[in-house]
Amino acid sequence: MGLGSILGTGIFVSIGIAAGIAGPSIVVAVLLAAAVATFNGLSSAQLAASHPVSGGTYEYGYRYLHPALGFTAGWMFLCAKSASAATAALGFAGYVLAATGHSSVTSRIVLAVVAVVALTAVVAGGISRSNRANSIIVTLTLVALGGFVLAGLPTALTGATAQLEDYFAGSGPHGETSAFLQATALMFVAYTGYGRIATLGEEVHEPRRSIPRAIVVTLVCTAAIYALVAFVAVGAAGPAGLAEATRRAAAPLEVIARNFDVPGVAWLVAAGAVTAMLGVLLNLLLGLSRVVLAMARRGDLPTVFARVDAERSSPTASVWLVGALIAGLTTLGSVETTWSFSAFTVLVYYAITNLAALRLPSEARLYPRWIPALGLLCCLGLAFWVEPRIWATGIALIAGGLLWQRFAQRRAASARRGG
Repeated sequence: MGLGSILGTGIFVSIGIAAGIAGPSIVVAVLLAAAVATFNGLSSAQLAASHPVSGGTYEYGYRYLHPALGFTAGWMFLCAKSASAATAALGFAGYVLAATGHSSVTSRIVLAVVAVVALTAVVAGGISRSNRANSIIVTLTLVALGGFVLAGLPTALTGATAQLEDYFAGSGPHGETSAFLQATALMFVAYTGYGRIATLGEEVHEPRRSIPRAIVVTLVCTAAIYALVAFVAVGAAGPAGLAEATRRAAAPLEVIARNFDVPGVAWLVAAGAVTAMLGVLLNLLLGLSRVVLAMARRGDLPTVFARVDAERSSPTASVWLVGALIAGLTTLGSVETTWSFSAFTVLVYYAITNLAALRLPSEARLYPRWIPALGLLCCLGLAFWVEPRIWATGIALIAGGLLWQRFAQRRAASARRGG
């Protein structure tokens, strides 16, 4: 389940974005991002073990911190994962079009919107993906990535000396350290699917032992896969070539794989990417609509989104709201913008997760306090290394969301008094 939640947009798209910022040090950024994700994953695990409810940090914030922080967590999760879903839709469209020889921005946006609408209709109908389907997607993704690495390793090793000679060089406009930390923030988002493991407390044996172990093993495996793919991609095409393939087609691995000597590997990579990103998009539509449902039931969003269609057992209004939000974000047409926005908002979300973990009573803790403390510092530190326009937009959205929450609570209190 963890592999299916993580191996998707991050490895097929965001590596190219981050390589264009940090250069060869993208390989190190991948590993550092995994370390940060581990701190956050362990904080999520102990919160899930002590308070096993749906809603994640939205609920933890209300229980252990303050309603404003609980709302902020839910609002940031909604923004972050909607942007991730938009990136997945654009990436899906990019790989399909690149495989068929088309790469215009307009056609990419149109196909991405069509995919979002189609899957929204599926989710609104009450159909969810089974574990068997998840296993098929993970298998195909791993086969595609394995084919990419094996086919590209000879080329990567040949070009490694030239491409990786300055391993820690940053190519960003604001200096080497800034570029490296910005790339780390972007790569962190690629790992955040581990949060789904933490929600399975009621469905696994010995959750206090199994969930933390699953999170750590998943992050170790995915970090190794990401680092290996990044090494091959940068070694074969160089960071500039990888970034250009991302900007031009939103399908960097497929574009690079065309230059390998092994026939058919580009099609294999495209198939793996398409399947993985459709799976990510479907998963996010399911998860986000349930977050909207929970927030509407509490009164943090309009109550119309708290309704569940009795015939389909689906929160239809919530599903279509999420679908409309994702489709709107895809019209930006830029995976760099949507992924960067996702990075800032998800780092704020996990900062609140770590803060909630710090408030756990001693008898409920599974790990020492320094783990959530480090997670909190890393999240807050990395959040503001994304582009200023991105974090400024994120702060404005937080402020606007809190104003809405205050208005909604006052209106609800007035209605109760009137009743």
